[in-house]
Amino acid sequence: MSDIFHPSTPEELCEQLAGAAAAERTIELFGANTKRLMAGLPAAGSTRISTSRLNRIIQYEPRDLTISVEAGMPFAELGRELASHGQMIPLEGAWSDEATIGGMIAANINGSRRRLYGAARDLVIGMKFATLDGKLVQSGGMVVKNVAGLDMAKLMIGSFGTLAAIASINFKLIPIPAASRTVLFDCADLKAAMEVRDAAIRSFLNPAAVDIINPVLAAQLNLKGFVVALLFAGNDAVVSRSTREAEKLAAVRSLPPEEEQKFWTSLRQITPRHLEKFKDGAVVKISTTLSDCGAALESAEGAALAHAASGITRVWFSRPDAASRFLTASVKKGWKCLVEFSGESARRNLTLWPEPGGDFAIMKNIKRMFDPQGLLNTGRLFNLL
Repeated sequence: MSDIFHPSTPEELCEQLAGAAAAERTIELFGANTKRLMAGLPAAGSTRISTSRLNRIIQYEPRDLTISVEAGMPFAELGRELASHGQMIPLEGAWSDEATIGGMIAANINGSRRRLYGAARDLVIGMKFATLDGKLVQSGGMVVKNVAGLDMAKLMIGSFGTLAAIASINFKLIPIPAASRTVLFDCADLKAAMEVRDAAIRSFLNPAAVDIINPVLAAQLNLKGFVVALLFAGNDAVVSRSTREAEKLAAVRSLPPEEEQKFWTSLRQITPRHLEKFKDGAVVKISTTLSDCGAALESAEGAALAHAASGITRVWFSRPDAASRFLTASVKKGWKCLVEFSGESARRNLTLWPEPGGDFAIMKNIKRMFDPQGLLNTGRLFNLL
């Protein structure tokens, strides 16, 4: 039976991690366990360490737009605290409402607003993490322009806990915009949708999000055809001007505030709903150039959505064999793709990351530096040691 530890301080986390490593016990790190269907199939660790009691705000400087928070703090709880000061960490994705902030960063969760606010790597300014050899490493700091040692922290972002255990994270914060508005373009075909996308990103509009929904997914959301969603954020004057200019591109619908929130929430919930319905389902994530984004959408037979100003497309499958065929065809086109989420049985029958690229050897070397025996979160990061 696995031993389960709940450290309440970074020092306890470090001690428990080092003790398990010294005993050559495999270690499973987790927070709220919302990423269990993401990336590789995790092996059961003989020692399990939860960050759930590392759930405090360490330092918060609203005037400086910075915060330091322990990794086990629920992301939604942190969001409410920041919102009371008119600030936010603009990250969102599947299960983000239930996740810990450490899980969000360890899994490198980014959503529709990445176009304006950047990815997790752009918002993290410092981090403290515990290594298997019993060290607490401080990387970066609480100053936005302080980059000393920050590259060490960036290694942890997207590592799925396979290198070290994140104890706390420092963020630069974003003021919540005074106004926002979402406009939807109903397009007859993909060509028309891409023309709207191109006009939006080449103009001065500067939308926070540019998403294209294909007809299969649109039907699930009670929409029709290809739908382009633009999110504008800023002061009232900027949002109003942007909306007026958007109306010149094509016929557009502006969502009232309550529908706007419901719309973006529904996009975040696509993956949880899909995998609840299809236990053998899978979500394939494709990274392309902006010019190939339309081709990636066109290649999807089922539901698909593109963050069309970032080059990220997701396609949902009910069966692993269909996902496998799609992956094979996408690799032949030169696209970077992987299985982002999948059920347990699907993961056992899929090559999750068919072409990881030339830098995968570097990733393996980094893994050996931090965890030479392969004890930490075995299997979580695809076929990494």
